[in-house]
Amino acid sequence: MKFTLLLTSVLSALSLLPSTHAWGQEGHQIVATIAEVYLQPNILPTLCSVLNNQNAANTCSLASVASWADQIRNKMKWSAPLHYANAVADHPPQLCLFPGAKGWEGRQDGNVLAAIRNTTDLLYQWVQQGSDPSDPVASEALKFLIHFVGDMHQPFHLAGRERGANEVHVHWGNKKANLHAVWDTQVVVRAVENTPSQWEKPLAPAVEEHLHGSPYDPLIRKVLVQGISQTWADEFDSWIHCPAANPSTSGGGDQIVFQPQWKPDETDDEFICPWNWATPIHQLTCDWVWPKQLDEPPYNENGGPLLQLDTEEYAGKITEEWVVEKLLAMAGVRLASIINLVFAQQGH
Repeated sequence: MKFTLLLTSVLSALSLLPSTHAWGQEGHQIVATIAEVYLQPNILPTLCSVLNNQNAANTCSLASVASWADQIRNKMKWSAPLHYANAVADHPPQLCLFPGAKGWEGRQDGNVLAAIRNTTDLLYQWVQQGSDPSDPVASEALKFLIHFVGDMHQPFHLAGRERGANEVHVHWGNKKANLHAVWDTQVVVRAVENTPSQWEKPLAPAVEEHLHGSPYDPLIRKVLVQGISQTWADEFDSWIHCPAANPSTSGGGDQIVFQPQWKPDETDDEFICPWNWATPIHQLTCDWVWPKQLDEPPYNENGGPLLQLDTEEYAGKITEEWVVEKLLAMAGVRLASIINLVFAQQGH
């Protein structure tokens, strides 16, 4: 584990701040709930103690704090740029840079990738130094981490063009929206609405104890059973895999010297690698999530019509290929993996 300072002030980058919040409240809660299901059982009580958010029923939920980082953005203005990562000159779909030769917009250590690294390291330090549950730094770091991992899996939080597509106007159904907001909320709402009624039935207690009667509970059940356990079962290990160091020979003979791979902003190691995890998500934006038609007539002309995205070609693809469900699932599994690694010594 590397150790870095927590989330330094980056007020100079506030002008790049997207005006909407990744995944919205519901999406972040889904990510947190999936993560909770995959936590080692002895770790959750420690997290509840750190968060101090047990309710009257003496239960605890990571979902209840999943949107905290959005709620305090006006108070903790320095944290605002830590919700996204914008590469210099990134311009999907024509030019796909992550980060590219000129690095990141704003401070090089002031984006969502560095924030995941820093909050992880702070929590690891906290565990190693005696784990005082009343330490407010640990509580804030954990709440930030829960949120930032979700943010990283919203494609437009990794795209620098047009302030993460906040300034790109489209139609979704009969309503005008910006492209960023469509992915914050509309695609999640659609995924919840499209979940078959069969997933309203409870699963095993080990799953149901983490659900709280929310409208998105059926979606979580579908993702856990039909998605993670079946459709994506062969991919599961790769979701949390981080590339090992590159072996190379040095000094003659057969001696092997391990040289670390290039790690933008020192965010990645062999256990936790937000840049490596985020890169394919950014590529997804370049491939099709940012519609190419937006740069073609008549949609790129002043006063031209707005592109309709609630179509079989675009919205249908999202639904048919379970794009949103998979992004939320990967976020939850990776969040659980990070927490399990950091708190591995707790509860024994």
